[in-house]
Amino acid sequence: MISILLATYNWPQALKLCLESLATQGDLDFEIIIADDGSGKETKELIDSMKTAFPVPITHLWQEDLGFRKTIILNQAIAAAHGDYLVFLDGDCLVQPDFVARHRALAQKGYLVTGSRVLLSESLTQQLLQWPSWNFQSLMAKLLGHRVNGGINKYWPLKIKLGDGVWRHYKKFVWRRIKGCNMACWKADAKAIHGFDETMTGWGHEDADFVFRLQRNHIIRKSGSWATEVFHLFHQIHDQSNAAENAKRVREKILAKARSVN
Repeated sequence: MISILLATYNWPQALKLCLESLATQGDLDFEIIIADDGSGKETKELIDSMKTAFPVPITHLWQEDLGFRKTIILNQAIAAAHGDYLVFLDGDCLVQPDFVARHRALAQKGYLVTGSRVLLSESLTQQLLQWPSWNFQSLMAKLLGHRVNGGINKYWPLKIKLGDGVWRHYKKFVWRRIKGCNMACWKADAKAIHGFDETMTGWGHEDADFVFRLQRNHIIRKSGSWATEVFHLFHQIHDQSNAAENAKRVREKILAKARSVN
């Protein structure tokens, strides 16, 4: 079974659409573990109202809001997951109906997958948030217009889906296209590196650190582009005051590995 580890923080309107998009999956052999980094009561009320009639199990994990501590709540979600394969998703991302099926098709022992995202403009995001419910077909019907008008930044990866192959494999660690809002790995591999580095607090690069340590542990990175794209809702940029320090720490680990090899 697949466990979707869904990170969220104080945006219930977006989380509602995200959950509704997950409810439309053609492949329903999965569970959802919501990793909540301290949201208010509106988020809990939303989850409670949706979980009883939801087509797959939902577990809500919550921790006190003491600043950006996504790594800690995600490690709790990894521990709570019943599935042997983990798909990481953010609550401000909406998925296509074949999202789970595409990730399942790319799952392979000894590999992790880093997916990609389609960025939505502020105006299109506001339109979707006003919808009574998620409607993938309605969005796709106007997809070309959204691309021409700047509502989305990609078109063809949503229209053309490619299968697996060695062309997806990364030869070495690169920062590019690592997005914690859409990536996947085996639970055993995540546990082998002790999950996310909980000393990395504040927004930025905890996902790159996670991927680097998986690759350092001989897990091969595979691209999920042209298969697993998610729609990323527009929002203001997070507080990035810790980003530079987090990036420095990842670079130090990369350099340490390089020295050990040489």
